[in-house]
Amino acid sequence: MTDANIQNIYDQAKKWVLEAGERLRTKMHQPLVIETKSDANDLVTEMDQETERFFAEHIRNTFPEHRVLGEEGFGDEVSDLDGTVWIVDPIDGTMNFVHQKQNFAISVGIYQDGVGVIGLIYDVMADCLYHAIKDQGAYKNDEKLKELKEVQLDSSILCLNSFWTIENRRVHEDGTQALVRKVRGTRSYGSAALEFAYVAEGSIDAYITMRLAPWDIAAGVILVNEVGGVTTQADGSALDMVGKNSVITGNPSIHNEIIDDYIKLK
Repeated sequence: MTDANIQNIYDQAKKWVLEAGERLRTKMHQPLVIETKSDANDLVTEMDQETERFFAEHIRNTFPEHRVLGEEGFGDEVSDLDGTVWIVDPIDGTMNFVHQKQNFAISVGIYQDGVGVIGLIYDVMADCLYHAIKDQGAYKNDEKLKELKEVQLDSSILCLNSFWTIENRRVHEDGTQALVRKVRGTRSYGSAALEFAYVAEGSIDAYITMRLAPWDIAAGVILVNEVGGVTTQADGSALDMVGKNSVITGNPSIHNEIIDDYIKLK
C-alpha cells in the first residue's frame, strides 16, 4: 500500500467517523431500543447497529476489496488480517452511552496484512478525535502527542476496573490488589478505546483488563505504538487481533514490572 493510498483511506475514514459522531449526537436524546447480548450488562442499542451498518456500507461502496470486522455483525467473516481489514467498534462504551450520554467513542482501526496503519478514536460528546497513521505520530485533534516519558510504578496512574481486584475467574486478585496499593491511583472510564487514547496522550500510564475483543483495541494499539508505548496480552505474549485478549497497554518503563510482579493469570 502506497503512502498516497494510505492517506486516501485515512481521509475517508476520518470523514466517516466525524459524520457518524454527528449522527449519534443528533439522535442522542431520542428513545433508545436497548437489548442485551451475553448478559444483562452487555448492552446493544439500535444506534450501535445503525452506526456499524453506516461504516460497512460506506467501506464496501468505496473500497470493495477491503474487509470489515465489526462488533454488531454487519461486517465480514474475518479469521485473518490478510489484505486491508477495517476493525470497527461503532460505540465503544455502550453502557456509558445509555446511562451517561458521554464517555463513549467510535473506534476504527485499519490493518494491512496484519499491521496497523490507521487508528481513529472519536470521543463523540467531547468532539475530540485521537488519530494516527503508522510512523507519522499520534494526534489529539490537531495537537501532536508527545513520546511517553519514563515513569515509576509508584507514581503512576492506571486504568483498572475494580472487578479485577475481587475474586474472578481470570486473574488472581491478590496481585491486582497489591498493584492498586503500589500505584499512585487508579481510574476506570468504561470505554476501552478511550482508555487506550488516554494512555497515548500520557494522562494514564497503563490500562489493564482481562477480556477484550479486536474492535476494542484495534485503533488504540496503533495510537499507543506511535507514542512509544507497548501493548501485549497480560502474560506478555503477542495480541491476537482476530480473537479475545487479556490486555496491558502503556508506558514501557512499567510494562514488564506489572506483568512480572503483579499479574497472575488463572
